[in-house]
Amino acid sequence: MSDAGGATQESLQQLIDRTPDLVEHFSNDAPAPHFARSGSKSAAFIPPAFTNWRDEQTAWDETAALFHQSHHMPELFLSGPDALRLLEHLGINSVANFTTDRAKQYVVCAPSGHVIGDCIAYRLGEDRFELVSGMPLQDWVAYHAETGDWDVQVVRDAPSNINPAGGRTNFRFQLDGPAAQDVFREVVEGDVPEIGFFRTATVTIAGVDVLVLRHGMAGHRGVELSGPFAEEERVRDAILEVGARYGIKPVGTSAYFSTPLSNAWMAYPVPAIFTGEELRGFREWLPGDGWEARTELGGSFRSPRIEDYYATPYDLGYGNIVKFDHDFIGREALEAIAPEQRRTKVSLVWNRDDVAKVLASQFGPGPRYKSIEMPVAYYAWNQFDEVRSTSGEFAGVSCHAGYLNPEGELLSLAMLHHGHATVGDEVVLTWGEPDGGSRKPQVERHEQTTIRATVAPAPYASSVQHLMRAGASAVTA
Repeated sequence: MSDAGGATQESLQQLIDRTPDLVEHFSNDAPAPHFARSGSKSAAFIPPAFTNWRDEQTAWDETAALFHQSHHMPELFLSGPDALRLLEHLGINSVANFTTDRAKQYVVCAPSGHVIGDCIAYRLGEDRFELVSGMPLQDWVAYHAETGDWDVQVVRDAPSNINPAGGRTNFRFQLDGPAAQDVFREVVEGDVPEIGFFRTATVTIAGVDVLVLRHGMAGHRGVELSGPFAEEERVRDAILEVGARYGIKPVGTSAYFSTPLSNAWMAYPVPAIFTGEELRGFREWLPGDGWEARTELGGSFRSPRIEDYYATPYDLGYGNIVKFDHDFIGREALEAIAPEQRRTKVSLVWNRDDVAKVLASQFGPGPRYKSIEMPVAYYAWNQFDEVRSTSGEFAGVSCHAGYLNPEGELLSLAMLHHGHATVGDEVVLTWGEPDGGSRKPQVERHEQTTIRATVAPAPYASSVQHLMRAGASAVTA
């Protein structure tokens, strides 16, 4: 492929062709694009904590929290007569009910049925859409828009650290926690609309028109707020001023990256694009230094096959949005997956004594186990730790891991195979990487050990399980 100046740029396919072992490369030499521990610069726009991460976690559990999302998430604007038809062709979601007052957790798959990526898709108008987060998904949409026979237009808006415009199109906040509903009602000027789950509405805050999406970043009755980037500070200040009476806290990056433990979102799975001749054109279109080329792998699970790091929508907990009412890429493969072939998304509650063993190993001569950082314990954006039953049978993989101060527990999200996902069962995960650790700069030399864990629902907190489906004014959709 060539850049705008005509210079030849290496493609992802060329990178793959010259890389003898893709798993080894991604495990050692491919720092994740926006994960702070991988050397990302995107975290520079928001501090690690505005107060401290423990109080900030507690705020979204007990009072209210404001997440600042304006800088790190890519966005894609899709418009034109064929925009909806293109999204339907690529996505596992039904668009039959995709009205202009809705958003969707939009998921796209490779022909194999494995996930390329997911995002939140807003329908801004009859043929105008906004896709928020999910760079591999946005690349997949842009590729098909550019190379296919679709009457659509694409506008990309990159994260702040790589944005050539020096600013974003929209600001974006997430207001969450038990008191979020009260803060929202008070900060909105005029009548406050009732907004069902994953429904949208426009309100006025501090004189600014703000688009509201009802969904929970931390699992409560939250709202996502977006509007013109130039009005970011005005809206933020208004929310914090009202929220001060409810104990609101702005959330820094340390606590922010622990939110998957609360909402059980399996963020940014390994995009299933690195194999398959039918995807060669896409890999030749992608740059060799882009997001996909910097897929990062870490953890104790190791397979020579990159395909073993892929996931289906069922594995990620998206089975409820797979709809076979339309033709889409990957449909045939998904229809062929029997229930017993699907993994189940669960939480694992780590054994406190085993966690204490790892923490204690940091003192004295050793053996020194892989350190457990807090609040985010996973040390690669795509973490895969091996999980086995107590009898030694391979049970699946543990992924996002970390500490939640309100629960006082170390948790991880896991994808467990059929027969191993019973709530209450004990499993054993291997903590630390083989051979003393990889070359990733954030991984110190260490020895592996095992940690017992108990299978629990995902999300873990029962209050979050209930509230995730509740509307902003107790209206469901």
